[in-house]
Amino acid sequence: MTVQFAPLKNDRLLRALKFLPVDTTPVWMMRQAGRYLPEYKEVRAQAGDFLSLCKDTDKATEVTLQPLRRFELDAAILFSDILTIPDAFDLGLYFAEGEGPKLTKTVRTEAQIAALPKIDMNSSLDYVMKAVTSIRTALNGQVPLFGFSGSPWTLATYMVEGGSSRDFRHTKHMMYATPELLHALLAKITDAVVDYLDAQIVAGAQIVQIFDSWGGALGHRQFAEFSHAYNRDIVARLKAIHPDVPVVLFTKGGGLWLDVQADSQADALGLDWTMPLDKARHTLHALNVKKALQGNLDPTTIFGSPEMIHSEVRRMLDDAYVLDKTGYIANFGHGITQWSNPEHAKVFIDAVHDYQI
Repeated sequence: MTVQFAPLKNDRLLRALKFLPVDTTPVWMMRQAGRYLPEYKEVRAQAGDFLSLCKDTDKATEVTLQPLRRFELDAAILFSDILTIPDAFDLGLYFAEGEGPKLTKTVRTEAQIAALPKIDMNSSLDYVMKAVTSIRTALNGQVPLFGFSGSPWTLATYMVEGGSSRDFRHTKHMMYATPELLHALLAKITDAVVDYLDAQIVAGAQIVQIFDSWGGALGHRQFAEFSHAYNRDIVARLKAIHPDVPVVLFTKGGGLWLDVQADSQADALGLDWTMPLDKARHTLHALNVKKALQGNLDPTTIFGSPEMIHSEVRRMLDDAYVLDKTGYIANFGHGITQWSNPEHAKVFIDAVHDYQI
């Protein structure tokens, strides 16, 4: 049975994605529901651990809504994790205190890749879809809801390494020594990501974002072959199913590959703080590509004074609007950190909305 959701009241972000006029700049924050908020810490403590929080529909809904009670944000984002797909592949996801995510099993051989199951999204990952529907219902049309997934390359690094890595030794060994194995793994993950994002959209997500968190660790030729080619395929397949649902493609460290990333049907490209927004606008304009941009304030900027935050926001938005007066979403260049002062996060959001386009 299809759930009927309330009409959207704030469509500012969706308008910007379509290069339609906006009254003010839309803004949201990656990791906007998280450890910098004391109310989040309380709910996480009640849940017992991070994964239990993700899998509890009511608690996942609650923490998703928390930042919207504090701040005038223009979007909500599903509270979940990029490693839900590896977990559904039965690789034993767990979170070690102070060490980040870990997997009890790795995937490094042809047999291990072949043994990866096809994921039933409404079984193994039904808790994600329940959370999406619950959050969309609870939002009551306040703002649009983002769904998301990790990119195939990024998910592959965790599956091959067994966790996060600084040098991606095993993954890059596979890439250069047995590239056919890595391509086989990436193809399996790509199929899962398409199914996953499709299921999130059906459940109620109004926008989806692909997080290519480790794309910037690749060489330029390898990025095109082992990361972007699969991201482009995901976007094309999603657009064939859901042509009206916007897709944001975010590659951390990928600003220098805007010309490569422009070769996709993504509606917007996310940028980290290493790529000036005015340069990005000019690059896409020279390519005759009309894509919205998202980003890209260094999240540690909000460690500074309110005056400094205002100044940096103005400079960022001056760059963002160098050619167009729309087609832009303000955000950090990566997730807000756990050491951030919530009041300074509010300064950032309010400074974005106060800026005269």
